[in-house]
Amino acid sequence: MSGELRLLLYFAGSAACALAVAPFAVRALKRLKAGQTVLGYVTQHEHKSGTPTMGGIIFLLPVVIVAAVETTAFSLVALAVTLGFAALGFLDDFIKIKFRRNLGLKAYQKIVGQLGISAIAAYFCYASPSIGTSILLPFGGGEGEMGFLLIPFVILVYVATTNSVNLTDGLDGLAATTSAGYFLTFAVFTYLAFSQASADGDGEGARQLFSLSAFSVAVLGGLLGYLVFNANPAAVMMGDTGSLGLGAAAATVAVFSRAELLLPLAGIMFVWSSISVIMQVLAFKLTKKRIFLMSPFHHHLEMKGWSEPRICALYFVLTAIAGALTLTIARGV
Repeated sequence: MSGELRLLLYFAGSAACALAVAPFAVRALKRLKAGQTVLGYVTQHEHKSGTPTMGGIIFLLPVVIVAAVETTAFSLVALAVTLGFAALGFLDDFIKIKFRRNLGLKAYQKIVGQLGISAIAAYFCYASPSIGTSILLPFGGGEGEMGFLLIPFVILVYVATTNSVNLTDGLDGLAATTSAGYFLTFAVFTYLAFSQASADGDGEGARQLFSLSAFSVAVLGGLLGYLVFNANPAAVMMGDTGSLGLGAAAATVAVFSRAELLLPLAGIMFVWSSISVIMQVLAFKLTKKRIFLMSPFHHHLEMKGWSEPRICALYFVLTAIAGALTLTIARGV
């Protein structure tokens, strides 16, 4: 079976799996009274309080299945790291549900968990002969040797990406649609890298990269199936279970393909979510004035009268454009 056909089957199977699992997951979460507690200052979302959360399990399940089929070091470690972050998010969600509050794990508890899991992933990259200690340079091709500095760099990529995706998860369908565009980009990028490795006669490298492409299309398919139930008005929310797992998966496909420097462009809307929060905080501390009506930026647009589906469409289109630019730049890598 050709690689293209296998990827197509993984994509279709993941979407079908998410579509099939979602109704049962939503009913189960309702019976468990696993409802979302909305932040007090986001008054426009008060009506969403009680919507089933932890729906990230819907799009994570197909990823588990595909990673189990593509049993390479890349796919298994990618799955382990993704589920590790998802478990951290699940604990956060569980505390919120148990005590009926929006505060789950304390900030330092989250960051310690994130740093620990990221450190394991970083050491895997450092020790893996298929990854090594160099990263791809976007413009003009070539590689940049990082040596031992790769470990703290990869940890930074994981922590920044997971928290940026978490910040983007503020509207029905927003994190899922934005992530779908991102994983489509990396599915193509890793498949092109697989094709190049095959042409170069690097059989082991090609096998690892193909499994990373399969991982990407599994996440993409799972997200599209999940979106049927998460689009506005959402019947289920991904919770931190989904957003932290999704962020870890987003970081993993970039790190394992040595394309960390392409991540900020491919995930430009995740980056913008974090930047808008940083700008808002700094501006208020320095001038006592706010740049945006509310941050992250998607809440600013909402306060300006934009509907949630319109904001999701904007974020997806901008991510798709950034993805096309990413793949264009990647031709020189």
